[in-house]
Amino acid sequence: MTDRPVDKLSFEEAMAELEKVLGQLERGDVALDDSIKLYERGAALKARCETKLKEAEEKVAAITLDGDGNPTGLKPVNDL
Repeated sequence: MTDRPVDKLSFEEAMAELEKVLGQLERGDVALDDSIKLYERGAALKARCETKLKEAEEKVAAITLDGDGNPTGLKPVNDL
């Protein structure tokens, strides 16, 4: 587990750390207090991943296509 703030992690960093947290919790070899801290960190990492995925989905949804289905640009953010 890193001390970096969750909101500063990329999707990939947050997902990798979340996998480590889940592994530690599943093994069950962590003291109760540490398990609680891991669970809280895991919940924050999960939320970060969900946020980053939503942002990516919105970017993909904003891509406009021409008549042949080729990308032509992005819709203005206020049109989403």
